[in-house]
Amino acid sequence: MQRSPITTPPFSAEIPLPPVSHARFAIGDVVRHRMFDFRGVIFDVDPIFANSDEWYDAIPEKLRPPKDQPFYHLLAENTESSYVAYVSQQNLVPDDSDEPIDHPAIAGLFGDYEDGKYPLRREHRH
Repeated sequence: MQRSPITTPPFSAEIPLPPVSHARFAIGDVVRHRMFDFRGVIFDVDPIFANSDEWYDAIPEKLRPPKDQPFYHLLAENTESSYVAYVSQQNLVPDDSDEPIDHPAIAGLFGDYEDGKYPLRREHRH
């Protein structure tokens, strides 16, 4: 009996591969928005945009970031409230205030704030 060789499907130059992006921030990092007055702690990272087209189209065209960069999920706060934000890498900078984030969901995901970061609780680590 003759065996057929194991082959991989051919790759086509017509099908673009996604760009390789590198996350500048990690889960637990405290960051702030570069243009708007809010800050937050990162609780998830998407290597490229992974939200809805409606969400993306709601951003004014002049401010729309490219989709081929990391996007971060933040437990965010401003002077008025706490909320969840979804922000492109280009719009985040490290927060150097050395102040903890005041968000009700932090205690469920993270340990105590220390050295500008929040450690992920053991039960949430992979």
